[in-house]
Amino acid sequence: MRIAQIAPLMESVPPRLYGGTERIVSWLTEELVRQGHDVTLFASGDSITAANLVPCTTEAIRLSDTMRDYLPHTLMMAEQTRRLAGAFDVLHFHVDMFHFPLFRGMPNKTLTTLHGRQDLPDLWPFYRAFNEMPLVSISNAQRAPIPDSNFAGTVLHGLPIDLHRPSYDPRGGYLAFLGRISSEKRPDRAIKIARALGIPLKIAAKVDNADRKYFETEIKPLLDEGGDVEFIGEVDERGKTKFLGEARALLFPIDWPEPFGLVMIEAMACGTPVLGFRHGSVPEVLEDGITGRIVGSMEEAIAAVPQVLAMDRRKVRRRFEERFTVERMAHDYVDLYKKQVALADLDGSSALIASGRDARRPLAELGGLMRSRPDIAQ
Repeated sequence: MRIAQIAPLMESVPPRLYGGTERIVSWLTEELVRQGHDVTLFASGDSITAANLVPCTTEAIRLSDTMRDYLPHTLMMAEQTRRLAGAFDVLHFHVDMFHFPLFRGMPNKTLTTLHGRQDLPDLWPFYRAFNEMPLVSISNAQRAPIPDSNFAGTVLHGLPIDLHRPSYDPRGGYLAFLGRISSEKRPDRAIKIARALGIPLKIAAKVDNADRKYFETEIKPLLDEGGDVEFIGEVDERGKTKFLGEARALLFPIDWPEPFGLVMIEAMACGTPVLGFRHGSVPEVLEDGITGRIVGSMEEAIAAVPQVLAMDRRKVRRRFEERFTVERMAHDYVDLYKKQVALADLDGSSALIASGRDARRPLAELGGLMRSRPDIAQ
């Protein structure tokens, strides 16, 4: 199939550090190429991929000294994708809803994966206004606030089976918190759980500007109390394997409707069991008593940690391999792509794109925009 992957421009694909959506787009793109599909990635120019790359900015916006606002660049990317739509069988968007007005005339040519929370009050009216646009959820729980939206399916995340090496005899002696410092992720709970049990805690996390005040007023005072709590900042992929693999367990004490929670399956890939709070997707990702424990309160969490520490790490890794590989994720998406292609043929979207112009023009224009990557084996 000829597949376009349209990624956010805030981070490169893959991201250098934090960036869950961009990481998923990268893994999916590379696996689709491996499976023999003709894939084109629309992303920042510093992205690295074995697919065809259409650079839509020179670099990731978050790390740029010259770009500040992602909106103009995202809209320009959406227009560029619309102009080239005839070169693809399906257009897979990962950029929220910015492209909806441009593509509502060919909805079945598209799929849009929702990567964020959907309980914000302004979203449901928007999806209702563009109810012809097909959506993909990353958990069934993510659909709860917008149950009547046009969902084509749910595809749980997956990651490369050999990305993280499992550790069955961790020697770090600590609990881990990994992700982003924010009020909904509740690093304060992780600190209190670890201190209640007298177990060291290491926090590897990004602090966004939007969460800087929360970090300074709520988390830093807890860190300053001393004890065995260490804040080590962001870690890259290699560092993540060691960080999670050497941990006795991952604490995932969230307090929000988590859409998926990629860190849970990253920990499982390392053989590390997870303590998760019962919100959002957690019951879909964790298997209580097998890959971790699911709790509803701090009291339950403190009581459950010893059970988590005693879990069979080989079984945790095995369940990851059975449920959360990128190969499975890619196959699930290809099934949805095929359904969209069939629908596009039925509703005439393909013919509409080519009407009034040379159908070969998008292919020629695409060839002029794509950038070869000398650092990637072709």
